[in-house]
Amino acid sequence: MTNNQSDFKQQVAKLHRLTVYGRWLFVLVSWLTLGIYALWQLKSEIALWFDYFTWAAVYYGFHFNLIPTLCLAFCVATTVSVLVWQSRNIIWGLPASEKHQLEKQVERIQAKGKRHPLWKWINK
Repeated sequence: MTNNQSDFKQQVAKLHRLTVYGRWLFVLVSWLTLGIYALWQLKSEIALWFDYFTWAAVYYGFHFNLIPTLCLAFCVATTVSVLVWQSRNIIWGLPASEKHQLEKQVERIQAKGKRHPLWKWINK
């Protein structure tokens, strides 16, 4: 393996790492905005659940607070999807299609040069 090939593989790995960080940053921002909003709107229902927990109380708490329920569902869904995606990549490695897509992205970044916003991140 030549030096250029190893540099290219390192750049692909850095781009993948940036993708992972970006996904977790999106999850964090979702929880800090939508998640906090949803929990704040559901605070009276949550207090009721702590006092008298029944599945009917949970059902009606979510049923009559549609927007906070959707916000909470979005936060949970994005968290679970990123967890599943990252677990799959850790256990079985990157699929060939994703690896090829990352390689094409690195080639586009290299072709654009320093004008690309990710240039400095993958060429450190």
